[in-house]
Amino acid sequence: MGGWAIAVHGGAGVDPILPNERQEEAKRLLTRCLDIGISALRSNLSAIDVVELVVRELETDPLFNSGRGSALTEKGTVEMEASIMDGPKRRCGAVSGLTTVKNPISLARLVMDKTPHSYLGFAGAEEFARKQGVELVDNEYFITEDNVGMLKLAKEANSILFDYRIPTLTTCGGGAAMENQLQMNGLPISLYAPETVGCVVVDKQGHCAAATSTGGLMNKMTGRIGDSPLIGSGTYACDLVAVSCTGEGEAIIRSTLAREVAAVMEYKGLNLHEAVDYVIKTRLDEGKAGLIAVSKNGEVACGFNTTGMFRGCATEDGFLEVGVW
Repeated sequence: MGGWAIAVHGGAGVDPILPNERQEEAKRLLTRCLDIGISALRSNLSAIDVVELVVRELETDPLFNSGRGSALTEKGTVEMEASIMDGPKRRCGAVSGLTTVKNPISLARLVMDKTPHSYLGFAGAEEFARKQGVELVDNEYFITEDNVGMLKLAKEANSILFDYRIPTLTTCGGGAAMENQLQMNGLPISLYAPETVGCVVVDKQGHCAAATSTGGLMNKMTGRIGDSPLIGSGTYACDLVAVSCTGEGEAIIRSTLAREVAAVMEYKGLNLHEAVDYVIKTRLDEGKAGLIAVSKNGEVACGFNTTGMFRGCATEDGFLEVGVW
């Protein structure tokens, strides 16, 4: 094993009757992002530079739930969050509560590179963005007609719209079906959300990095923070592995899902595929989620217990795959 590897995701939880046109649109975006990452890796960019580059592309396209196209709060506004982690020395940066920053993942990178801190949120993060001169836009830039419609449906149902119902347990090697109504902190919720995005990379030097970005839940309470900006939950990278998660944020937080993949590799001696399969099956309780991961050896893996997960991956030896189900 060896060489570079990359994986991207556009979120776990896919409408079981998703129109073919939407599936193909998602696959085209994931393929484009893989191509960007592959080109950068062939040009010897570092893993941390590649994950930022790819997630910026995902944030700019309104198809998934990050940057433009983010889910709306109960007030009809956008509050975005993101995190990034560099495996060597486990350096990291995270942001929450962003309302005007065009590319949240790049602000998270600046928190990592330009401050003594790991996490900035809300007014403090926005002030830091202005001082750093990052591109700012009006909140309306992030709002799409589709998401306005979804928020209306959520308010009519008086519920959070999170993910699609019909859960099945699936890893990239197959799995068994599960039939449980999704709950969040013990409370049943109606299901749908646009999809979180993420990218994991191992470069030619064997250095791992991960990045995750999202607008969160549709009709969420203002001020709600999910798993995506939380290091060890939604995002994690070390000298062994890099992981980006997506799905029911509260379940991912409780299970510290991203860190769990690294932990079982370190302490149980599992390989990457075994580790991903193990944490998806044993660490989520009744939560629904998915993840992508790469190892320092150039392996790539994904796992999810939802009906599907928008994902793509590629390795230096020529393997490339883009999938939904």
